[in-house]
Amino acid sequence: MLLWLVALLAKDGRQYVYRVYAPHDALHGDLFWAAFHCHDESRRPRASDCFDSAEIWQV
Repeated sequence: MLLWLVALLAKDGRQYVYRVYAPHDALHGDLFWAAFHCHDESRRPRASDCFDSAEIWQV
């Protein structure tokens, strides 16, 4: 398992970054949804569900 970082834009104009542990060959869509659901369960303002606005990189 590798560490991926996924940055999501939120309705408050901030960018929230989430750690996602996934295999090297993980699909970016799966990483996005893992971070989105993690954000959705928190008390933070709603995140954008636009995949194109997310930044994803491997650490």
